[in-house]
Amino acid sequence: MPEKLDPKIKTTDLEVKDAQLIFNSVWKRLEAEYGRENLHFPRELILLGGAPGAGKGTNSDFIRKVRDISSEPIVVSQLLSSPEAEAIKARGGMVGDREVVGILFRELLKPEHRTGAILDGYPRTKVQVECLKMLYDEMKALRREFADTPHVVHFKQPQFHIMVLFVEESESIERQLHRGRQVISHNEEVKRTGIGTLWEERPTDFNVDLARNRYRVFKEQTYDALVSLKQIFHFHFINAQAPLEVVQENILRELEYQSSLELDPRTFHALNHLPVASDIIMHARRDLVVRLDAYEMQQTELFHQVIELIESKMMPIVIRHAISGYCSINTENSILENPIALKMLIDVFSERGFHASVDLHRDEIPVRVDLTTGEVHCRQKKVFRIAIRFKGSEIRRG
Repeated sequence: MPEKLDPKIKTTDLEVKDAQLIFNSVWKRLEAEYGRENLHFPRELILLGGAPGAGKGTNSDFIRKVRDISSEPIVVSQLLSSPEAEAIKARGGMVGDREVVGILFRELLKPEHRTGAILDGYPRTKVQVECLKMLYDEMKALRREFADTPHVVHFKQPQFHIMVLFVEESESIERQLHRGRQVISHNEEVKRTGIGTLWEERPTDFNVDLARNRYRVFKEQTYDALVSLKQIFHFHFINAQAPLEVVQENILRELEYQSSLELDPRTFHALNHLPVASDIIMHARRDLVVRLDAYEMQQTELFHQVIELIESKMMPIVIRHAISGYCSINTENSILENPIALKMLIDVFSERGFHASVDLHRDEIPVRVDLTTGEVHCRQKKVFRIAIRFKGSEIRRG
């Protein structure tokens, strides 16, 4: 009579326990084979999931460039066709979660993935999800263990990203079938001319029902597995139905530098009091408006003198340099000796869309010579050099 499970024990609880057993088994083998001090996993791991036709292949190289990842993406389906996986099959074994985790972890330990890796096709099961969480925890534990040793340089703060390129089912099916048409056309041309190499012909690219099923497998396995990690790792959901340039702009924005997560905690603590550029930019326009209104309300006379100086003396020069988008103006106007006037000048130019910077030069100008002592008496000449930059004219040529 088959053993009955305790109804109080959930399936997910069993999966977590299985994951712990699998992870511990794989981890002990790695420790014995490599040594703990040599378990150098990628500092950054990007788990890339995409609906069929969402453009994973197209965008992988872009992501690698953005994140400065030199190694090729790790495609789990290809790992499962490796000699190691084939040897397991040849012995009559199955490439289950234990084998997938073991093969993948060994791949991640290769030196070419040290700075970062893109992982395609993992995790796909609850057990694989749990093993990924345990890997993350072990990487942090290794970092703490070797924090005060020379090995610490090899154990950076781990950073895992989940990135999902998503398209709707109808769009996915259309893109799969479109690829099928392209493959047929290409392969016919190769066969006719004998030039080039044949492209892979996938059954799902020629049959609507198979294409739909492939999409549903993605939703039920890969997508659900990745979303389950949303509360733990950085999660990036990219609408891949937009034009390629828009998709890549969204990827770039999603993967913007996050120093609190990438830097050593001690380094981040040292820098943390400095403002982040994006925060300054976010409120720059609002702060500029507040300052300009304050000038008008509280220092009206000086503010209008600065505006008059810009309008009568500087703008004619700026206009003559409209093509180049840059000009340098020298002035000895004494109004600028007031620091507040300099601030007003820069803010007025900023409000009008220009970038102005001011540099003060002091020159000693001889005015008389003491014939008795030979001493030269000079006066100090103050010259304000104002550099103004703006978008120059785009001249149509040809």
